[in-house]
Amino acid sequence: MGGSTKLPLLSLFSLAVLLSLPSPSSSSSHNTFIRCLANHSAPSHPITSAIFTPTNASFSSVLEAYIRNLRFNNSYTRKPYLILTALHVSHVQAAVICAQKHNLLMKIRSGGHDYEGVSYRAERPFFILDMFNLRSVEVDIDTETASVQAGAILGEVYYNIAKKSKTHAFPAGVCPTVGVGGHISGGGYGNMMRKYGLSVDNVLDAQIVDVHGRLLDRKSMGEDLFWAITGGGGASFGVVISYKLKLVRVPEVVTVFQVARTLEQNATDILYKWQHVAPSIDNDLFIRVIIDVVNGTQSGTRTVRVTFIAMFLGDSKRLLSIMKESFPELGLKQSDCIETSWLQSVLFWTNINITSPVEILLDRTPQSLTYLKRKSDYVKEPISKEGLEGIWKKMIHLKDTILYFNPYGGRMAEIPANATPFPHRAGNLWKVQYQANWQEAGKELADHYIELTRKLHKHMTPYVSMNPREAFFNYKDLDLGINHNGKNSYQEGRVYGVEYFKDNFDRLVRIKTQVDPSNFFRNEQSIPTLPPNRKP
Repeated sequence: MGGSTKLPLLSLFSLAVLLSLPSPSSSSSHNTFIRCLANHSAPSHPITSAIFTPTNASFSSVLEAYIRNLRFNNSYTRKPYLILTALHVSHVQAAVICAQKHNLLMKIRSGGHDYEGVSYRAERPFFILDMFNLRSVEVDIDTETASVQAGAILGEVYYNIAKKSKTHAFPAGVCPTVGVGGHISGGGYGNMMRKYGLSVDNVLDAQIVDVHGRLLDRKSMGEDLFWAITGGGGASFGVVISYKLKLVRVPEVVTVFQVARTLEQNATDILYKWQHVAPSIDNDLFIRVIIDVVNGTQSGTRTVRVTFIAMFLGDSKRLLSIMKESFPELGLKQSDCIETSWLQSVLFWTNINITSPVEILLDRTPQSLTYLKRKSDYVKEPISKEGLEGIWKKMIHLKDTILYFNPYGGRMAEIPANATPFPHRAGNLWKVQYQANWQEAGKELADHYIELTRKLHKHMTPYVSMNPREAFFNYKDLDLGINHNGKNSYQEGRVYGVEYFKDNFDRLVRIKTQVDPSNFFRNEQSIPTLPPNRKP
């Protein structure tokens, strides 16, 4: 997948066209940056059409196209002074070289689903390197691999795999509009994790542009850097261009179901049993739990609803047999089960009608956008019924919070904690995601909903991991600590770094210090470099 690549110059004509582009400022610094981009891009791939400035009519639409959290799509969020929508790897290389030369902060965006928007916003002047045009998906069924560029979305990956084979898949997220670059490099997961592990557990190779502007593959970057970008977040170490993925086998028929129970329908007892069963049940079965507050049967009352949504790699007959033996409390019936293809199961999991044309997976626009806040936790011991009842009381009091429980076990418990930077392996029963969603703008309203997640997170303290209290890197949460303006001091970085990466954090810091000693690749929660007085 390539060694290093040198960059030729643009023609004088192309450079003149480029410098005629509208600029957000008349200052010479902007012009010299644009001139630098031109000089370091390949003549066969002109950079002119990839640059958008605030005076360009398409600037706002390009910026907003991949903002997935409406909290950061408002008038008071600082805007980039330039967006580079790379059309070729040489554009990425030019961005890296020229941003360093002109001391500019670069944010890298592949899909925009990062919950805190750190890929497209900052508190200081910055520009965005947007990867959405680099989105090729090449599937080779003979070798059971796929080469996927960072700007592709998961739906495009799934669709292209299924076009070639009904019995191959890739274990990644259930949201089809998520960008590949951030999802894979940050340790993304999906509903086949108990069978096949995380996305990064199935990566064979990668291409990355490093701080020197070189295009490197696994061999030329070395195993340390390859390790770092398979779970430690790519944006701390370089610009991931593509990943080579190992496909997995799936049956032609899979089964999904969604069954909801309220407190009045014995939800507490059922969930109590779920937490003992879900991490140890057949590895072909993944049963997610979604917990929310709904109207009760009596007017003016509220109750808790627990929804069990499952993916089973097999037919409904075998699924019902497993459930009857291991989890009869749920009372799963044949009529609850939907047998379908793996590709169509993606529609089911993202709340799209399962009979819809599968081409809908190629749509890059999410079904809906909201203002949102997310947090995460890991649970290592079952929660008592009394503990669960306390959680229900807290949720009913808060009203507008949601919990997602994602079971571990299976393959997740077999992979060593240091095999990739993602450390949350054996010993975890499930991962918690805290959610708050709202539909209207305004700082006061946002503060209210954010505080709801913090209160529920605080209430859960006795039931989750401690020392450190662990968190999932791809559920970005700036409450855990922030390196102000992306300056990234080592001590600030440890605050969130140990929660995300546990004992793997120190190795990530050493690698970061070796490959990017000036800390060019940085954001509010990137991996910091070691202090000057400490050697890697």
